[in-house]
Amino acid sequence: MAPDLDQRLLDLLRNNSRESIANLAIKLGVSRATVKQHMDTLERRKIIEGYTIRYHPQHLQQISAYLMIEIAPKLAGNIVRRMEKMSAVESLFSISGNYDLLAVVSCANTRELDQAIDMIASLDGVEKTLTSIVLGAKFQR
Repeated sequence: MAPDLDQRLLDLLRNNSRESIANLAIKLGVSRATVKQHMDTLERRKIIEGYTIRYHPQHLQQISAYLMIEIAPKLAGNIVRRMEKMSAVESLFSISGNYDLLAVVSCANTRELDQAIDMIASLDGVEKTLTSIVLGAKFQR
């Protein structure tokens, strides 16, 4: 499969990871066997790590925040390992700029979110945080 066809396949799966192989084949103009073979290859190469569900915000009933974190560089590994164990932390990214990390934190309510942010801020090596609460999603891919 050409790299451009690989990208089209990945785009279709990003929009609907439950799309049937038959429908993917029709949309891509290739055989089902070709789609299956290349999905297997993309999985084996770790380009596709898994398939997931995306909730509509009305049904999620959670509050989310983006937490930018400035850290002491020598303690980065420990901070990442500790945050990985926190169920409220959905994602953690290294970023450029004034802050070092960006965490996506989701909780059932503001009290739990406040506790999660306090827990992160109290980690050894966390020097400063800046939190932005998500008010709503305009679109999501």
